[in-house]
Amino acid sequence: MSNQLPIVFALLTGLFWGTYGSALGNSRSAEKSPFKPYVLIAVAYLAWGLIGGVGGMLATKTGFHFSVDGSKWGFIAGSLGALGALALTLAMFTGGTAKPQIVMPIVFGTAVTVNAIVEMLRTKSSVNPMLYLGIAGMAVCIVLVAYFTPHATPHKPAAPASAPSTASVTPPAAH
Repeated sequence: MSNQLPIVFALLTGLFWGTYGSALGNSRSAEKSPFKPYVLIAVAYLAWGLIGGVGGMLATKTGFHFSVDGSKWGFIAGSLGALGALALTLAMFTGGTAKPQIVMPIVFGTAVTVNAIVEMLRTKSSVNPMLYLGIAGMAVCIVLVAYFTPHATPHKPAAPASAPSTASVTPPAAH
């Protein structure tokens, strides 16, 4: 089972991040603001980061000493995550709510592709040409998923009902 744990956790990550967009949409609708949910996201990141990080450090007995380099890269990674959440908020705020089904496939398809390119540049490894095929395939998949994802139409408030005039109202017939 331990060989399968990375796959299980990766699938859980996909599950969590895959439902993130819908949950964010629910929060935006309830709060009537794209930025209030962003503040709540920060609170959740802080809470779960502390619970998960401290809990994991205690469970693995790794101690609480942080290196300068690890701290720097941890802060950069957290900043990239937070800026990504802000960019997603801005994507929806600037018009993405008209077609929210296109935003999340672009986000996740782009993330996978950028990760592959960054790792390719970072490791300076030779690249299998299949990577380029995968990147092209990802672009096609983004379009297909975005185009065919069903999505509820945005809720438009009903027009206020006008009061009927007394001249047009007839009393119900007596039985």
